[in-house]
Amino acid sequence: MDARQFLADQFSDHERALAVTCAAVTDSFVALADACSRALETGGKILFFGNGGSAADAQHLAAELVVRYRINGRALAALALTTDTSILTACANDYSYDDIFSRQIEGLMRPQDVAIGISTSGNSANVLKALEAARAMGGVAAGLTGRDGGKMVGVADPLVVVPSANTARIQEMHILIGHSLCDLLEQRHRSTPVA
Repeated sequence: MDARQFLADQFSDHERALAVTCAAVTDSFVALADACSRALETGGKILFFGNGGSAADAQHLAAELVVRYRINGRALAALALTTDTSILTACANDYSYDDIFSRQIEGLMRPQDVAIGISTSGNSANVLKALEAARAMGGVAAGLTGRDGGKMVGVADPLVVVPSANTARIQEMHILIGHSLCDLLEQRHRSTPVA
């Protein structure tokens, strides 16, 4: 296999995914950004979670908001539910792996908060259970997914669906959408620079 052609093909596939994603996600992105803005304006926080690569995205996006994306300023309230190994392993052991995020939602979520579940398939049981818990607690249960939205359709609202069946392309779009969200929230809420 020729490495040059392989890389060119990967970029072409990425460009095709990019071309169809913007139009497909614009309305849901606006709804998500507005929900996150309302949360930050009312003293709420944004809770990110997912499995595998989506767990890494959850941690990445929470860090961009708490530390900074591009602008120095106040920390924005965000948390990744994927980082506390004691909670994750205790919950998986004592209850079920399906409960690792919903248990944290039960303890941390407030009605002014936004929970953002990330699942490329839209079918991750623990993500779905956490979104249901967030809704039951009166918070916003939002999602980033791909394909046809999977089981997150009807559970997450707003739901940002990347119209691709390729997991790598979905994850690439998720991080672009996530960076765009962080950039917009930062411009809206981190306007006072600090040294």
